[in-house]
Amino acid sequence: MNLYLRYFDSETLVSSVEEAIDFLSSIDEIGMNPMLEADIREYAASDVFYPKRYKIRPRVYFIIIKTEAATMQDFKEKRALHSADDGLKERPAVPAVLKLNEVRDGWYEGELNFKRVLLVPGTGKFQYRDTLFVAQVRAISGQDCYNRIVDHLRQRVDDRSQFPSAKGKNFKFRFLGDAKPLKA
Repeated sequence: MNLYLRYFDSETLVSSVEEAIDFLSSIDEIGMNPMLEADIREYAASDVFYPKRYKIRPRVYFIIIKTEAATMQDFKEKRALHSADDGLKERPAVPAVLKLNEVRDGWYEGELNFKRVLLVPGTGKFQYRDTLFVAQVRAISGQDCYNRIVDHLRQRVDDRSQFPSAKGKNFKFRFLGDAKPLKA
């Protein structure tokens, strides 16, 4: 495992923690100290593959990235990327926004958690309550499912109720199956 280090225009690819510490020690602004050295050694020994950044002063950082690249050119051309699944070949994850807009005519089950305005009987005041609404609708996409559910609720709840975004964690949907074509 190699380490890529960068501080502004100064960058290097090293094969050991000692080389990394020597590189950072050569930059006066970084101010290498025993605590920073220990933290860099701990990061290099860990199983964490996320880049690590260290604050030098406000809005000034240096970064360390673990890589399998043998040369700087390989690193720059992203030839030795570390995969998060360590070699498991699976279908790449489809972003939620793409699933939301994927056109697939049929039946959907939509689950919407929204803030509903309700009257508190004893006080006569109104309050927001988290309300879960689940419905099965015929739609052409996840977004259409969301729109149909929200349109339905807007006709039946107080206008001050708040609906979450279709892209957020408070709306979930799943495709139930194809719809049979309507006969003319």
